[in-house]
Amino acid sequence: MESLRTIALYVRTLRYLRPVQLYGRVWRALRRPRPDLSIAPPRRLPANALTPPARRRPSMIAPGDFIFLNKQGTLGSAVDWNAPAQEKLWLYNLHYFDDLNAEAAEERNAWHTEMLARWVAENPPGQGNGWEAYPLSLRMVNWIKWALAGNSLDPTWIQSLVIQARYLRDSIEWHLLGNHLFANAKALAFVGAFFTGHEADDWRREGLDILARETPEQALADGGHFELSPMYHSIILEDLLDLINLTRVYPGLFPQAAVEGWRDAVSRMRRWLAVMIHPDGEISFFNDAAFGIAPAPSALDAYAVRLGQGACDPLWEDVIHLPQSGYIRVQTGDVVALLDVAAVGPDYLPGHAHADTLSFELSLGEARVIVNSGTSVYGAGHERLRQRSTAAHSTVEVDRENSTEVWGGFRVARRARPRGLEIARREGALVVKGAHDGYTRLRGHVIHEREWRFQDCCVSVTDTLHGELREAIARFHFHPHVAAEGAGLEGRLSIPGGREATWTLSGGQGRIVAGAWLPEFGLSIPNQRLEVALTDAKCTTTFAW
Repeated sequence: MESLRTIALYVRTLRYLRPVQLYGRVWRALRRPRPDLSIAPPRRLPANALTPPARRRPSMIAPGDFIFLNKQGTLGSAVDWNAPAQEKLWLYNLHYFDDLNAEAAEERNAWHTEMLARWVAENPPGQGNGWEAYPLSLRMVNWIKWALAGNSLDPTWIQSLVIQARYLRDSIEWHLLGNHLFANAKALAFVGAFFTGHEADDWRREGLDILARETPEQALADGGHFELSPMYHSIILEDLLDLINLTRVYPGLFPQAAVEGWRDAVSRMRRWLAVMIHPDGEISFFNDAAFGIAPAPSALDAYAVRLGQGACDPLWEDVIHLPQSGYIRVQTGDVVALLDVAAVGPDYLPGHAHADTLSFELSLGEARVIVNSGTSVYGAGHERLRQRSTAAHSTVEVDRENSTEVWGGFRVARRARPRGLEIARREGALVVKGAHDGYTRLRGHVIHEREWRFQDCCVSVTDTLHGELREAIARFHFHPHVAAEGAGLEGRLSIPGGREATWTLSGGQGRIVAGAWLPEFGLSIPNQRLEVALTDAKCTTTFAW
């Protein structure tokens, strides 16, 4: 029986994939690229200096010492580039070379020079984590940005860069698509501009061909990135800004239509990001999202301005609906709420999806109050599955099942579909209502319907369950700076800035439970949550301040 269930789970997952993802996996299993060590083509002379890019926080703290994912490690010898005891994502970060272009990178120039020399000497072509397509793509771009910022590349490093470009072209991640494919294409565009000659032209042409297909698909009409993660949205926005920057270094090298398409996508993506951040200036936590992976929204916005994109218009509207991505921002008084009425992402690419449909986050002033739990790990373990679960989000769990069938590290089988969205004004209140069918796969064929009602000094959340069920629990996760108390039908919240709020229930019984907020990879901060056991098919939770 267990084998049959596993087979059924795979069938429900694989049925959504595109053919290129399936035969791409077979192709990768059967064929390993061979490094091409032939002589490098000449470099192209840049016409202009690179505009300073967006900066990440430093990750190199001493020669050979790094902090990635809030975990410190040392590169003591060549084997440490692929240390079996170190987690895969940490090693990937080691090979990215993000620190070359991080904050105050100029002060670590000598360290960087040593690291570049070590990487070339200690990572033979085609061997180890550093030659996998994603870290390969990010590293190539970082080396080129570092060189275009005025740093000198040793001839052996230039030769290595060309070998990496050739290897990448034979390793494009067609089996994954999405942000990985975008990173591959960006790297080919960069290396194809950095060098000259027929081979470089081929790299650039292939990169541009992929970007021409992927940019309109991945950058939705409302500006959201189609994987529906504010973190990956920020990464793709940085990618597009870097490409625009490259066109200024090598004017006339890129088709005008491509440049205009990137600029248009950047304009839409900047507005989307402005809609999806909290008043504290940082991203919201829907699907895979964490601080510290992409540059901060303020850094990306300043980068766009340096590239001549202009300032973003202020958000004056009290309700903004992002119809293609499926999020809603409500701003009334000093309350900002971000509501998830979205699908989990592209059917063929839900790897960064969480079972978070109809969840929401809410800030009062600059203080986050209600949150989703966040993301602190990748991989395929229990904790990764827990973080993707419905219970880790501010929404309703039915019969201890997830609203979307997340499993493994990045897999999704049956998924919740949103329905019945309404946005209206009734009796002096702004009302948003939506539902999803994620629980119709259960025996009771349950539909979860949620209504948010925003009024002066309060928001009421009404959850209605249609169908038969054994139990349902609505969870409201609080930011660690919020202190919660109470039980039964009412309680209190203490919010930073000396503010107080109350919570009251109708149709359920509440209790305060200890939990954890996961704002960064490798970081867990104790918090509290309100768990409401629904005693009726309909329950209203009201927060007032």
